[in-house]
Amino acid sequence: MNEALLRSLTPSVLGILVRRGADFAAAEDAVQDALVEAVRVWPADPPRDPKGWLVTVAWRRFLDATRADAARRRREDLVDEEPAPGPAPAVDDTLQLYFLCAHPSLTPSSAVALTLRAVGGLTTRQIAQAYLVPEATMAQRISRAKRTVSGVRFDQPGDVATVLRVLYLVFNEGYSGDVDLAAESIRLTRQLAAAIDHPEVAGLLALMLLHHARRATRTAPDGSLVPLAEQDRGRWDTESIAEGVEILQAALARDRLGEFQAQAAIAALHADAPTAEETDWVQIVEWYDELARLTDSPVVRLNRAVAVGEADGPRAGLAALAALNDSLPRHAAVAAYLHERDGDLATAARLYAEAAHKAPNLAERDYLTRQAARLNARRCR
Repeated sequence: MNEALLRSLTPSVLGILVRRGADFAAAEDAVQDALVEAVRVWPADPPRDPKGWLVTVAWRRFLDATRADAARRRREDLVDEEPAPGPAPAVDDTLQLYFLCAHPSLTPSSAVALTLRAVGGLTTRQIAQAYLVPEATMAQRISRAKRTVSGVRFDQPGDVATVLRVLYLVFNEGYSGDVDLAAESIRLTRQLAAAIDHPEVAGLLALMLLHHARRATRTAPDGSLVPLAEQDRGRWDTESIAEGVEILQAALARDRLGEFQAQAAIAALHADAPTAEETDWVQIVEWYDELARLTDSPVVRLNRAVAVGEADGPRAGLAALAALNDSLPRHAAVAAYLHERDGDLATAARLYAEAAHKAPNLAERDYLTRQAARLNARRCR
């Protein structure tokens, strides 16, 4: 079973059902039923037109559910409109669905959560990790969002800021998580940049390109993480870096700074350094100051503490870190790194082990465990 094919077809099938009159929650349920049926049937009897097959089955499941719901009996006249099996139109509805999920009836946080779950293909656990909330809390938020949009007309698409937030989170999960969605996020952001002249859209596209340019060097052949300072910069994608920098410079020239432009500027400074030792950490700290002003994000301040430690020394970084809540994800890992640079190997080893215990994925856990073991071995010499 080609799971990647099913995942790539899901947004378009969902969009077709919505355009034909299905409310979003019912359409999503119907598409999920069709995907389950595909997993059961396709291995033995693969269809010639997978998309058309999914549209037909999903539409039938939607109609069946509609007929069974007494409160929606008025929809029964849609039975006559049931499409016959056959080729489906080659229309990419994904970006449109992102805007439809950012519906004005939803709060921005609920709209983002709903889109990540329904269109982005992320699990509730992955979305909860991105928002730093318990999985149960996020599950309730998504359920409330589905109830809110159930039965509403999707003729009022949401705002660009919410769509950008969704694309950013999907890219981050695709870049470092279990599901590869990074390239798809770049594709959709390119579409958005072509349709909307907005400096933050350009800033997000530049940020994605600059991060994606070094993706091949982020892991070793055995799957282990390679820190930025140890990556082979000769293998970075120079064309993507040049394109990202060019897009960023044009956006910054418009003097309408936003958080994605600030993040892209930090990524550009890393990409511009021939070696890790030549990184302009002073300027990176200045950009983190701008980013903290724009977002007031604790995660931004955590990353800023690392930059301060590089620019002004580890004790300055630890002082910046002390102002933050130690329950923040990766707080222990940052503290371990700064303590190691300050020469306190015992504390660093303990914190690396603590960070490994809290790591969100296996690759990060293994990396942090090796760091703790390395320092313990040094102390025993």
